[in-house]
Amino acid sequence: MRGLVWFRRDLRVHDQPALSAACAECDEMIPLFIFDEPLLRSKEYGSAGVQFMLDCLDDLAQSLAGRGLSLRWRRGEPVEELLRAAREWRIDTVYWNRDYEPAATQRDAAAAQALLRRGIRVMSFKDHVAFETGEISSSTGTPLQRFSAYRARWWAQWRVSAPPVLAPPPPGGGKASPVECPSASDLGYEPIRRSMPGGESEARRRLRWFLNEPIRDYAAARNCPAADGTSRLSAHFRYGTVSSRSAVHVALATLGRQGQTWKTGVQTWIDELIWRDFFQHILAAFPRVATGPFRPAPPAPYRTDDRLLTAWSQGRTGFPLVDAGMRQLRQTGWMPNRVRMVAASFLVKDLGLDWRAGERYFMEQLLDADLAANNGNWQWCASTGTDAMPGYRIFNPSLQARKFDPDGTYIRRFLPELASVPARFVHAPERMGVEEQDRYGCRIGRDYPYPVVDHEDAKRQYLAGQRRREDPHV
Repeated sequence: MRGLVWFRRDLRVHDQPALSAACAECDEMIPLFIFDEPLLRSKEYGSAGVQFMLDCLDDLAQSLAGRGLSLRWRRGEPVEELLRAAREWRIDTVYWNRDYEPAATQRDAAAAQALLRRGIRVMSFKDHVAFETGEISSSTGTPLQRFSAYRARWWAQWRVSAPPVLAPPPPGGGKASPVECPSASDLGYEPIRRSMPGGESEARRRLRWFLNEPIRDYAAARNCPAADGTSRLSAHFRYGTVSSRSAVHVALATLGRQGQTWKTGVQTWIDELIWRDFFQHILAAFPRVATGPFRPAPPAPYRTDDRLLTAWSQGRTGFPLVDAGMRQLRQTGWMPNRVRMVAASFLVKDLGLDWRAGERYFMEQLLDADLAANNGNWQWCASTGTDAMPGYRIFNPSLQARKFDPDGTYIRRFLPELASVPARFVHAPERMGVEEQDRYGCRIGRDYPYPVVDHEDAKRQYLAGQRRREDPHV
């Protein structure tokens, strides 16, 4: 039997359900990746994400070649290209791992129907999450809408039937020549300097490094943006160069070896993986969140102000922690989660702008741009989501900076104009007098902007707007 494995967001050979099934069942197997031309043209993802994906594909091609398999690629409308490949190569069965984004589920349904009409068998597998929506639900069978309840059911399901980790396919008879994938320029994207290497090899190396020690202090270190205290595997989970279930297995094994002193760090990190599954669960159960708020409510009084949106996106708001994060995002395609929350809260609750503008911008810039996670976190910060941040809780950027970057190390790393500003001013440089500005080489309004809003005034306006939404008679 001849099989085709359609790689999508599962660019690895270890613990790869579709690949494992195809290798077990088929006499001959062809791995295929399709560059989605309509998606590329939409520019929904930016150059950073595309370059990371290409790195992942290069690494995958090398791994497959070592197993005697040559990765093929095509470019066009995915269903059309898949059908064309299946016909040309006389495929008996097509294998893929399931995706839960609304557009992806529609694409896969169309592909399955078209293949079945042509007498070609379709096999799909759970991969991107530990448990799918149907495996975790309320006592009445409805989708869970609170993370605390989801987390409890997730752990209960894990204890009963933890998903196994699959061995990689063994080396084949000989070595194939690795395919050369197109470049970012070939795909219509601007080439950029790599800030974080992609690929399964790098994902496995990074995971080993993180579990060797940093995970022990993860609960505290993840909030300190100047420290390398996180796994930085989010982009790898997004492109599937490592599976979340295998990460949970090895993290629990690490806890078993190291003992209770590591418990808080390990469990906090696994909780982040459960949050990731939870957002996938919400997107699959409630696909409407992809374009609008989860919680039905009167329209928020968002304003449209291109000047403020530009200042935020370029890191020129006059709030150093927000600006450092946004400039790191533009330079590297990544930002620590604590800073993402502060920047998102600032856009919605200080600037009064629509959260969807920020969501779109993050999707364009992030290496780990993932619809479910990005949407879920933005809705949490905007108080429109499932486990939404309460509308009356508003991050104070200056207080957050003083707490988590007290000496300004992170701020100075991405705001060189504040490099010589001492710690007592670095979180609010506008408080310097003219003589101090000259002494430290940073003129406010010239080298670094004045704050675009007054945080306390913006907070009062936001809270007043919330009260009016809740009671129109106020």
